[in-house]
Amino acid sequence: MKVALVNGQERAVVSIEDRGLLYGDGLFETIAVRGGAPCRWSAHFARMARGAERLGIPCPDAQLIRSEVDALVDGIEHAVLRLTLTRGGGGRGYRAPDVQLPTRILALYPSPAPEVGPNNSAVQLRLCHTRLGENPLLAGIKHLNRLEQVLARSEWQRPEITDGLMTDYQGHLICGTMTNVFLVFDDGIVTPALDRCGVVGTTRSLVFECAAVLGIPLAEREVPSAELWRAQALFVTNSLLGMLPVARLESWEYDDRAVPAPLLARVNQGVFQPEMPT
Repeated sequence: MKVALVNGQERAVVSIEDRGLLYGDGLFETIAVRGGAPCRWSAHFARMARGAERLGIPCPDAQLIRSEVDALVDGIEHAVLRLTLTRGGGGRGYRAPDVQLPTRILALYPSPAPEVGPNNSAVQLRLCHTRLGENPLLAGIKHLNRLEQVLARSEWQRPEITDGLMTDYQGHLICGTMTNVFLVFDDGIVTPALDRCGVVGTTRSLVFECAAVLGIPLAEREVPSAELWRAQALFVTNSLLGMLPVARLESWEYDDRAVPAPLLARVNQGVFQPEMPT
């Protein structure tokens, strides 16, 4: 079984001058693989293309990337695919080279174990001390600079905690270290706006699509962290874990039954739907 491709070649090394290694100058996608195909491939590639445009990195041809993905995941029933795109080589110094030859990396990993709580239904979260800095130019895209998340994730070791929620320096709720977060109230669902920091997850986008079909009110806005204690329920989303109701945040307990069951079912069906090549 192939486990990695770099620029279409079966290998697992990159140049020491690659700007992704030197400066985090690039993007990545983490994609579930089911039944020999990537799940929600179009959504993931579209997000990478938007990020590449934002950073000024030439985006590889969609058909080329998809052909390499298909070669790597062929016959793989259950796995994680990471797609990384860097600006490529360029030597020392921040200035990008005049001629850019991006590096594309595909790597396969085992799937994570399902994240479930003690009743096989909901998960536990914590609040992180590490906060997110604001940078609207980078907000929303999944760039390679993840040091804030690395520091936040180092704050706990307890295996029963699935993720930690992060705020900005004004105390607004933004996201988890690896998830997007949603709050359920009597009059609908709210999720934090991500125009100043955070990553717009592909499963987050799927929640918006499914909520619209089901007629469930869903708003994106600024969310002071104090609203966490007023919500009826919480849920988090992630492309590998799907949509997960939350049972507990720190010592605060939620009624995970308040998460709309039709939305939960529809999202979790869609997020793990393999997207076959056309």
